[in-house]
Amino acid sequence: MTGEAALLGPDDREWVEALSQLRHDVYHLPEYARIDARLTGSSPLAFWYTDRGHVWLLPLLLRPIPDSPLCDVASPYGYPGPVSDTTDPEFWSRAARAMTELLRKEGIVTAFVRLHPLLPAPIAALESAGTVVRHGQTVSMDLTLVTDDMWRQTRRTHRKHINQSHRAGVTVVKDDWGRFDEWLLTYHENMRRVGASAYYFFSAQHLAGLHDALGGRMHLALAEVGGETIGGTVFFEHDGIMQAHLQSVRDDHRLHADKLLYDAVRRWGAERGNGVYHIGGGLGGADDSLFFYKAGFSESRHQFHTWRVVADPDAYAGLVGHGVPGAGSTTGYFPPYR
Repeated sequence: MTGEAALLGPDDREWVEALSQLRHDVYHLPEYARIDARLTGSSPLAFWYTDRGHVWLLPLLLRPIPDSPLCDVASPYGYPGPVSDTTDPEFWSRAARAMTELLRKEGIVTAFVRLHPLLPAPIAALESAGTVVRHGQTVSMDLTLVTDDMWRQTRRTHRKHINQSHRAGVTVVKDDWGRFDEWLLTYHENMRRVGASAYYFFSAQHLAGLHDALGGRMHLALAEVGGETIGGTVFFEHDGIMQAHLQSVRDDHRLHADKLLYDAVRRWGAERGNGVYHIGGGLGGADDSLFFYKAGFSESRHQFHTWRVVADPDAYAGLVGHGVPGAGSTTGYFPPYR
């Protein structure tokens, strides 16, 4: 196999040098992977491949497998799929196969990767080394449209609620980080209300560390009424791509602060010259009520996929056991031994 492959740490210069050659998102930064790894006690790394002047990079989190000397890898939270300076399928196939081979040599059994809905990835090339599963659609807002066109793409009921929010005196304040703790209280209240798992109760320490690491790439928009914080959203901005990260509002649907926040942030992003505001999809990519809600802000849709790789089939078979329904499948819950 031609080319050169390596697993990089966040301090390795090749990581930053690779990103300087290609379009990427905030999820691909070594600073992001380092902070995200602390949530799960994993180790940040990136698979790097270069061949004939082109480069391919994929951020990963190295995780020990319980009761085993082996490890597996998963992509950090968000959409940090592989990125490259070329979409040549043959190059992507070589990179994917090289990754599988290197992971196996390093005692890494599987890889679970969320692909980036906005950045190109030749699906057939990835399937040469694993299984690609389509989960559904995500929604983005085209910030290159004039404001009137963005408004026309907004569902009628959303427009009505945004106007009602304005009339109720709700306003949006940008990047007032001194009030971050006020918003975090609403976020944790919202997570309890929806019965979210413990993972999603991100701490002030984690989010402050993320802000310190990302600097001006991470923003906070607060919704307030009468000087009181009633909600907010944390979002990223990098190379023309904006990504919704976390959003929550108090349980007062009469004020419609959630919809006002989406509208205010997209207008702010357009004024700054960004091209797209990606707000994600339904839970796990499902075509559910959350997706329907987000779809009311724009007509732009994107396919969301995950990529599942079994680097060491023998070790994988030993971990999943025999006679377990669906244990050998890579299209359901993956990896099944977790």
